[in-house]
Amino acid sequence: MTFATTDLCDAHEDRIAAGALRVLDPVFHAFGRAQAFGGRAVTLKLFEDNSLVRSTLEQPGQGRVLVVDGGGSLRCALVGGNLAQIGANNGWAGIVVYGCVRDTLELNESDIGIRALAAHPQRSQKRGAGERDVPVRLPGSIVRPGDWVYADIDGVLVSDAPLT
Repeated sequence: MTFATTDLCDAHEDRIAAGALRVLDPVFHAFGRAQAFGGRAVTLKLFEDNSLVRSTLEQPGQGRVLVVDGGGSLRCALVGGNLAQIGANNGWAGIVVYGCVRDTLELNESDIGIRALAAHPQRSQKRGAGERDVPVRLPGSIVRPGDWVYADIDGVLVSDAPLT
């Protein structure tokens, strides 16, 4: 997938004005080998428990983007090297985490794009709690299941329809 978020914003200023294309706040850091990624969103809402992240990434990704609302917690990581590799192996295009990641050297060896708030060495709990396929609020926008997510080094976009 070849695109630049800056070009998408320029080409779709009318969609931005209408709220159909939204730009997430510039709080996300890039991890993973894929510098740019995009696809349909699969959403998770959870807090300091990555059980649902693992079970979702174990399913075929089909070029989709996993969007994880981790409540912005900076107390533990929700994605690490093993989960990134599982996601890459199962065809996920990328992961956007409103929370932390860990194993950054391993993440950067994985063929997947990842955006997260920060790195944190502590792993999350495993309680099996959370919700899938619900609207989630990330800084700058609500992301709904099936929205289109586009990310590169300049930012993360959310659209209600595919962009060209």
